[in-house]
Amino acid sequence: MSYIIAEHLSKQYGNGSATVTAVDDICFQIKEGEFIGIMGESGAGKSTLLGMMGAMNAPTSGRLIVDDIDVYGLRQEQRADFRREFLGFIFQSFHLVPYLTVIENVMLPLAVVKAKNKEKRTMAQEALRQVGLGEKANRLPNQISGGESERVAIARAIVNEPPVLLADEPTGNLDTKTTREIMELLLQLNRDGMTIIMVTHSLDCAGYARRIMKVSDGKLHEDHSNIRRIETWQKGERKIVPPPGQIQVLAAGSLHTG
Repeated sequence: MSYIIAEHLSKQYGNGSATVTAVDDICFQIKEGEFIGIMGESGAGKSTLLGMMGAMNAPTSGRLIVDDIDVYGLRQEQRADFRREFLGFIFQSFHLVPYLTVIENVMLPLAVVKAKNKEKRTMAQEALRQVGLGEKANRLPNQISGGESERVAIARAIVNEPPVLLADEPTGNLDTKTTREIMELLLQLNRDGMTIIMVTHSLDCAGYARRIMKVSDGKLHEDHSNIRRIETWQKGERKIVPPPGQIQVLAAGSLHTG
């Protein structure tokens, strides 16, 4: 049985002749533990779709089912509980609170969790350990690098141990070396069982995904396995970035990076 099911999702803004369709009758299924790369030109509807999958942007029509839960059939407060329990979010901007320490930033999603502060701090420390920042817990955001800030954002996203991680251009502001480090971190989280759905313009980043979904003009135009990526996964190789041959294949498949 599929873990995430999108049934004819559509999203429109405006009325009458001014109506804009951002997402147009999209259907797909995602199994537990998949690593999905969503690609498409700017304005294609990728982020709108991700927002709907994140229980933050109600569709105009259609249904989103996650683990047998009809997400938009929930009341608003129930959807808030769903987001907290099921989802982690990573965005292109780090959104760290500048006057809070690294560990305090990671603890923010735990504010509504019924647990002692000591337990919450232990959870945050463990999340920081997972992203390799255990020794920088007491630093302020302006005392760490951009790559480390993204790692803090990832730690904050996984501190609740959500089964699904949504990432919107998570490496858009990072250099090539740091991008590779962040993608390897996401890959390890996926290997540990987390379902990851990532919007990206980068062919290199998409090469880490096991499946590519191509969105154009609000429609899902392509949805296929990243075959070479899966073969690499099965062999347990560390070379994740797709070789030139794969980039050519992807380009031939019209995976625009606009």
